[in-house]
Amino acid sequence: MTIEGLLGRKLGALQVFDEKGRLRGSTAIEVGPCFVTQLRTPERDGYTAVQVGFQEDRKLNSPETGHLRPAGNLKLRHLAEFRMDGADAYNLGDKLGAELFDAGQKVDVTATSKGRGFQGGVRRHNFAGGPKTHGQSDRHRAPGSIGSGTTPGRVYKGTRMAGHMGAVRTTVRNLEVVARNDEKGVIFVAGSVPGPIGGLVRIRHARKVSK
Repeated sequence: MTIEGLLGRKLGALQVFDEKGRLRGSTAIEVGPCFVTQLRTPERDGYTAVQVGFQEDRKLNSPETGHLRPAGNLKLRHLAEFRMDGADAYNLGDKLGAELFDAGQKVDVTATSKGRGFQGGVRRHNFAGGPKTHGQSDRHRAPGSIGSGTTPGRVYKGTRMAGHMGAVRTTVRNLEVVARNDEKGVIFVAGSVPGPIGGLVRIRHARKVSK
């Protein structure tokens, strides 16, 4: 069995013709190159996984340098683990890339969404706002009532209000791989992917494939 997924970088949105000649709105993702930096085994770690590194870094501290030394003195900025049945198929320092994903298959993409700062209830939670008539000239984007007075006499935890929006770990499931460019190490995924252009993404084989 191959590794479950890899790290990559979001390049941006574009349109791509698929194998059936349909024009598809897609997101280009640079997959790797990733390098195997550590092998997890049941005897030593209690589970089986492969740790990979992505994106060259100019300077590392001593612990980071020592950790990557067995893999060939690599200098990598991002590390992540991916599960698999057996790690015997890989060796330290192996290079992995877009060849792991084929056109037509489904993938799950995880990234940190764009930060939107402090936002009101209308934008953050799609509140309707207040009426524009009957003299309510200043209630158009107000949140409205947040609870009863005497009972319970407090605001319930988790009540939707204004606050910090975005900058959270987000996963989009079952995105179709429309095409792949082996020369540039890029895959084209139908639909949108969270995060800004140039942001780090985690691509995995879809766990729950929708029909």
